[in-house]
Amino acid sequence: METQADYNYKRIAKAIDFIRDHFKEQPTLNQVAETVHLSPYHFQRLFTEWAGVSPKKFMQYISVEYAKQLLKERQATLFDTAQETGFSGTSRLHDLFINIEGMTPGEFKNGGENLTINYSFAESPFGPLLVASTPKGICHMSFIRDETQAFESLKSRFPKAKYHQMLDKNQQDGLFIFQHDWERLDQIKLHLNGTPFQLKVWETLLKIPMGNLSTYGSIAQKINQPKASRAVGTAIGNNPVAFLIPCHRVIQSSGQLGGYMWGPTRKSAIIGWEAAQTDTSS
Repeated sequence: METQADYNYKRIAKAIDFIRDHFKEQPTLNQVAETVHLSPYHFQRLFTEWAGVSPKKFMQYISVEYAKQLLKERQATLFDTAQETGFSGTSRLHDLFINIEGMTPGEFKNGGENLTINYSFAESPFGPLLVASTPKGICHMSFIRDETQAFESLKSRFPKAKYHQMLDKNQQDGLFIFQHDWERLDQIKLHLNGTPFQLKVWETLLKIPMGNLSTYGSIAQKINQPKASRAVGTAIGNNPVAFLIPCHRVIQSSGQLGGYMWGPTRKSAIIGWEAAQTDTSS
């Protein structure tokens, strides 16, 4: 059953699609509002409640020129900033509270037959989620359209695991990330099956501060494999934990947003929303 939050996000997503496709034309508030069949007043209010900024300001955040500016001005100190700022000011980095532990061969043996996985469905600002966890941490988080299909996709990753539909503390800690009060967070633990290369890429993504962007080439440089941009892109595309491992913060060096497992509209929405949360000038 569709919730009001789902309905609102779909409206916002449709508006973001229009903005993303037409930002070079700088559409008016009336033009964007018309695409979601709302009056300009009601659209402005709904959009600002969701993003924290006006549609006009958000349009700036998801433009190619804004992305290029971020890459040019902040790329050199991107990872230093992540390490140095901690929770100071508006740049509080929830990522510093996320710890990855790789699954052992025994834990993943024969399709995860040694794993017990709890799972639940939840809401987020960017649509409904499926989140799953082992006793050691979150092993899966994905944006979903259909609960049955999403659960079948999870089971295909760990076909022989034991499953229980229940919300546990690991999941609660992960979902609390969307409530902004990150100072109250316990450390979020992730329990992931991946190659050493994939785990290294995913750990590097955690060092990109919220509201900042990086490129595939930069990630390859940071893991000391400067010629591995394509392999980095593949590892990012295989990220099993949406949002908490911020693969949405990696874009093309041209400033184009590039692909995203959970859709380009959602990637635009998250990038713009994070920019709104961290921009002190708005």
